[in-house]
Amino acid sequence: MRKPVVIGVTGGSGSGKTSVTRSIYNRFKGHSILMIEQDSYYKDQSHLPFEERLKTNYDHPLAFDNDLLFEHIRLLQNNQSIEKPVYDYALHTRSEEVIVVEPRDVIILEGILVLEDERLRSIMDIKLFVDTDADIRIIRRLSRDIKERGRTLDSVIDQYVNVVRPMHNQFIEPTKRYADIIIPEGGHNHVAIDLMVTKIQTILEQKSFL
Repeated sequence: MRKPVVIGVTGGSGSGKTSVTRSIYNRFKGHSILMIEQDSYYKDQSHLPFEERLKTNYDHPLAFDNDLLFEHIRLLQNNQSIEKPVYDYALHTRSEEVIVVEPRDVIILEGILVLEDERLRSIMDIKLFVDTDADIRIIRRLSRDIKERGRTLDSVIDQYVNVVRPMHNQFIEPTKRYADIIIPEGGHNHVAIDLMVTKIQTILEQKSFL
């Protein structure tokens, strides 16, 4: 049985890692490929009062259920389907809904801390770090949170200064050393993305997927 190619894509909030992931995904749309977002694996908090859930630090490794994420990737690697959780950001806990995901030849695992967990790193064929300057990342985050999430300028800046930035420096930035490839400036770096696509094609050919 052929083992799927697992690609980890990480970087700070607003780095452009989602754009990179989508660019790679779109290049292989005609093939068997899927995306798994680490954000889907925030821990279930239904046992906590709502006031306690509001205090959740979503940029900390402990916010993620990496045990379940690792188990699910292993199941997909063994050609078994999974029930991917759905996180309810309004209630700050896991939804009762799940999404059935079938195994594919290529699995892209995307998230801010996918390289922080040694078990996840161990099952990746390629590890990418999207490296974007902090000033660009905060501008992107401001634009997104104000336009798409209805937040105030002050609240976004306060969260960035007190949570996002220190968590990035402590947990995300250090994982750069595990990356096989560092992509500056995210989805705008078409040369790096083209190189990644070529590398993935080579691996797929070696595994006789193409």
